[in-house]
This record gives sequence, structure tokens and C-alpha cells, in this order.
Amino acid sequence: MGIIPIISLVVFIASLSIFLLLSSRGRFLLKSLVTKIQRQEWRFRYSKLKYLRSRFSRTITIAAIILVAVISGNTVSAQVTGPPPVSLKSVSVPQPDNLGDFVKDKVAAIKLGKALFWDMQVGSDGETSCASCHFHAGADNRSKNQINPGLLRINADGTANPDTIFNVGGSPNYQLKPEDFPFHKLSNPNDPTTLVSDKNDVSSSQGAFNTKFVDVIPGSAEDQVINEPDPVFNVGGINVRHVQGRNTPTVINAAFNFRNFWDGRAQNIFNGVNPFGLRDPNASVVKAENPNQPKFVKISLNNSSLASQAVGPPLNSTELSANGRTFQEIGDKFGRISNGKKLPRKLGKKLFALRPLGKQVVHPQDSVLGADSKWPKPGLKNRTYDQLIKDAFKSEWWNSNRLIQVDAQGQRTFVKRPDRSLETNEYTLMEYNFSLFFGLAIQLYESTLIANDTPYDRFLEGNTTALTPQQQLGKQLFGGKAGCIGCHTGLELTSASVSSVTQNGRIRRVPFGPQSPEDTGFFNIGVRPATDDPALGGNDGLFGNGQGNPLSEARLAQLGKFQLLLGENPPVLTPPLNPSETVLADGAFKAPGLRDVELTAPYFHNGGQATLEQVVDFYNRGGDFGLLPPLNLSPEEKQELVAFLKGLTDDRVRYQKAPFDHPQLFVPNGHPGDSTSVTNDGTGKATDSIIEIPAVGRNGDSGTPNFLN
Repeated sequence: MGIIPIISLVVFIASLSIFLLLSSRGRFLLKSLVTKIQRQEWRFRYSKLKYLRSRFSRTITIAAIILVAVISGNTVSAQVTGPPPVSLKSVSVPQPDNLGDFVKDKVAAIKLGKALFWDMQVGSDGETSCASCHFHAGADNRSKNQINPGLLRINADGTANPDTIFNVGGSPNYQLKPEDFPFHKLSNPNDPTTLVSDKNDVSSSQGAFNTKFVDVIPGSAEDQVINEPDPVFNVGGINVRHVQGRNTPTVINAAFNFRNFWDGRAQNIFNGVNPFGLRDPNASVVKAENPNQPKFVKISLNNSSLASQAVGPPLNSTELSANGRTFQEIGDKFGRISNGKKLPRKLGKKLFALRPLGKQVVHPQDSVLGADSKWPKPGLKNRTYDQLIKDAFKSEWWNSNRLIQVDAQGQRTFVKRPDRSLETNEYTLMEYNFSLFFGLAIQLYESTLIANDTPYDRFLEGNTTALTPQQQLGKQLFGGKAGCIGCHTGLELTSASVSSVTQNGRIRRVPFGPQSPEDTGFFNIGVRPATDDPALGGNDGLFGNGQGNPLSEARLAQLGKFQLLLGENPPVLTPPLNPSETVLADGAFKAPGLRDVELTAPYFHNGGQATLEQVVDFYNRGGDFGLLPPLNLSPEEKQELVAFLKGLTDDRVRYQKAPFDHPQLFVPNGHPGDSTSVTNDGTGKATDSIIEIPAVGRNGDSGTPNFLN
């Protein structure tokens, strides 16, 4: 080697060292990469693999990865114009590329979305709304009748094995207490071997009673239903409200997620009908470019997992709906009667005869709905849902002089006149496309719920006193020793974000050991055994009887179905994906963002930790089922990390200031009595205990109490 190449190499190595050690970007990159490598090492235990790696080879590997990353990062930086993002304020909220094909007035669509999100009339019982589980910092702070016994449990072969025994409280309608947590109790929280008790129950959100849908009653907020005995959620044979199988995540900042729901089933592509995007080949809506000539069309809106998520709960028999209700029928509730056949799309026949928010007061200073408020009377003045839809959406999606007739077998026909035979359902175009309006309007409203004015964000913007000295030490732990940044990456603080998936691909390989494939942003950290809840390891259920295609996109790629069901070619992995290799999907859950985490207890997908201190203890001991490395944090370091997490709170969320203000809401909060006795309302259901969440205007108020406070 000549002298010039040697000198060049020395200069390069010196420059690289200076960059890594002296520049803030270099130190951050070095710390992030080392942390990521450490995190990936322990994850191989997930596959029960044992291997040894020498310190020398590890050092060489780290150096090589850093070298490649720095060169690649500098190359990319040289090609990108403009300053890099500083805080979450500089990250654009993802939106569909073709939104303008559907929405003509975004402001009007946000108004429609906020009304639908908070309107209790949407629920089958006329009492539950989307907001019923998302009214406190976008999540749920209720603590009575909030236990699910573990109904998502499966056997090792994947067959259903629901647990119906209530380990926490012994029965439904139990009032949770601080001493019930954590559900996995240890005598020494730093030592995972000191087990005292282990409970697989889930702390979640109460929804609907067990009822069968019969019909909507035009002009009535309450559907006509038949009460059916509930073998699980009852006290002394009297039905109580169902509780969901997973803890309720916040909707705040959920707009940044590439997929939604804990298991990722709410697809990035919205098909206008249900959560499953291109996975559902039968999903279609109706378009009438000429009012006399409507036609069935398939639609696809990217960056719309919030819309996909929004259309799930209204038809879920344990959340908002009676069993068998459809989207078009919900629209009929707000005119026309239907016979309740459950077809692929239906939530439109309920709302058009009802005043929006007709059971709830809207604050006159509401940041979105205030100008339309009937304050001090309930509802919106001079507004109907059909008018709100017409204001927001292009006419080809709601204006036609033809009806869509659906027979008992699901066959659809365009007709000129109503045919009120018992064998058919008939819908206006607006009713038929109600799921499209519902999903997109709620997505646009939720896309305004962005918490980006936290002390952490202000610190990133250059305010060095925005975080306390203790919080700044916690921030260093977050990105270093504690390894939090391994899953909670980027300014969104989640690797499940649109930007993370765009950068890293929808699937990727673990960089060590067998290099197993995984879905980007989904991890099994050992909160519970995978058989308690398979999560991403489950299927979409579209085949019926609990069968369907894998939720895991890596497994779809193995089956050769990635392009067909997701609309794009799978990422090219190195080495190429093997159809028989192990995919890390069983028990894997979407990594949540962390802003406002101080306000959103209980924590994890099972709601099994009540405080941030308990969460930090969980990570410090290496989790509860051997899938994480111990962190060996000192008591002081634990408090520093908790302090930093509290520095992720946006006070606009805490005090319900715009855009987090809202209409009045009445939410069921368990039932009078306890877990041994409830009061029958005369129909076989327990009477509800109701709490009021008062209407709040743009200037906010004192906020709602945190969980168990």
C-alpha cells in the first residue's frame, strides 16, 4: 500500500473518530447503534437459541455497522435539502395521497369526525361512543368492571382456549385497587425469580352488553335488540358489560402509526369498509359520477390506518354494537328500517334522523363545534349528519337517485324505487357509503390530536431548561443504558411509525444470530406468554370461524401473498426470505408512542402495571418471562428515567385544551353493587353507574383524574 492511501486512511479514521466522539450527532448515532445491537442480542433468546460471541468479534461488528451507517447517513444527508427535523412539531402528520378524491372540505370533515367520535348515539345502546374508551388523554381511566379474564388465550397449537376465570377480583364488576398491581407480583421487583403470584387477566375497557341486533328504530338512539345470557360477564346471572381483551391505547398521536390496534390488524390501506384494507377482496363502495349511474368501485387510501381502525369498534359486539349490526343500519338510525342482515359494510341507517350529539352538551367555545353548539341545550343547531357529510365529501360519494338493494344472500342491485320486501335491504348512496365517511372523518379528526408541545419537544428545540436536570439524566438513560430507544425510535418515539416503516421497510431481519425476519415496529418483550394472546401471531379472521391470513406481514411474504394482500412487493431481505424459517411474530405487539404516558395508565397490552415505576421495574429486571436483558439500574437511575417519561407530557392534553377539548360525555362506570351483587334493570342486564365528563372549551379545565387517583 502506498503512502497516499495510508495517509488517506488515517485521515478518514481520525475524522470518523472526531465525528463519533465530539459531535452530538455522532455520539447519538454511536449510542443508538450500540443500544440497538445490545437489544437485538437478547431477542435471540426469543427463539430459544444459544450462541457465543467473542468481545473482539462484537467490537468489529459494531465498528463495521457504525462505519456503514455514518457513510450512508452522510450520503443521505448530502442529498436531502432543508434542515433535519428537530421536534415532533417538524414531523408532518401522514395523510392519504388521494384524499382529495373523496374530501372536498377538510375543515368540515374534521367537524363531522369530532361529532361522530364523541356522539353516544352511535353505540347500539345509545350510550357508548368511540370516546367512551378514549376520553382521558385519549385512553381510559375507569377502574370498575374493567377486567377481562383472558379470553384471547390459545393452546400451543393455536386453537382457542379462552380463560373465563377472573383471577383479579374473582368476578366481573370488581373495583380495582392499587394493591392489585402489578398482575405479575414479585417479592423483589428487581429479581424475576421471586414470584409471589401471576395473573393472566387484562385490565381494559367495558363496552356493550351481550345482545343480538334486531333493527334500528328510526329517530331513536337505542337499537332494538334481544338480550342474551352472557356466560362470562355476569354477576349472579345478571349480565354486565363486556370488557375488551386488550388494554385501551391512546388515540393521541396514533396518526403517526403505520398500522393500528395492538396487533396491527388496522391496515395502512383503508378500503372504505372495514379494517382489513386490500386483504378483503370483497370490500367495495359505490360511486355515482352520474347520479343516474352509480357503480361499485374498490378504493384504496394509503396512510389511513386510523380510518381502518375507526370502522372496527362500531360493529364489534363487545365494544359499541349489538351482535349482527351493520354500518348502513347505523346510518338508518340517524331514517330507514332494515332487517339486520350482517353484510360486509353497514353503519349508515341510524344517524340521519337524529340531531348530532343530541344527548350531550357542546361547549360554546369548543374549538371545532362551538359555532354550531345549542348551548346550554344538547346537540348541534341547524345541523344534521347528512348535511355534515354533504359539507365534507364530494357529491359522487353521496348523491344518487338510485337505491342499493341487498338481498338475503348479499347480492346487490341498483333500483329506482324502494322495494320493502322482507328479503331485501335498501339503502341510499349516503347510507351505503357511511363506513367511508365514518372512517375518513374520524381519521381526520384524530389527526388533529397531536401532542407535540412537551418539555421534551421544547428541549429538542433548544430550550435547555425545558427538562429538569433529573429528566435530562433520564433522557440519557432512555437513549443509552436503559435501551428504550431500541423500540421507541424517532421523534414519534415508536418504531411502528410511518416514517420508521418507510425508512426500514415493512419487514426486516434481526441483525445477529439466525437473522430471523420480523414486522417493523412489533416486539415480544415478555409481558405475558405468547399463548395468553398471540397478537401479531394471529390471523385476520376473514375466512370465518377464526381462520384467515396471518396478521404478520413477514409471514404473508413467506406465503407469497405480500403483494396480493398489501398492494406492494415485499422488501428484499438479505439473505432472501425462506418460507420455512421462524418469523418473530407470536406474542408481538405494536410499540406505542410514549408522549403523555404519565396520563395513560394502566400500561402494556394487558394493563398489568399501574405506575411508571412498575414499568421501569419490569424492564430493569429483564421482563417477566426471560426475553429482555436486565438493565441493572440504580434506584436513582430508575427515578431519573421515570422523571424523563413525565417530561413527555403535553399540558394541553393534561388540561384538555384545544385541540383536546370535547363535548359532554356520559360513560358507564361499572354497575351499582360489587362483584357479588348487581341490580337487574328488568331485562336481565345490570343497571349502569354513569359518570359525567363535562363539556370543555378550547381553554381547557383542570382535567380528569388519572387511573386509580
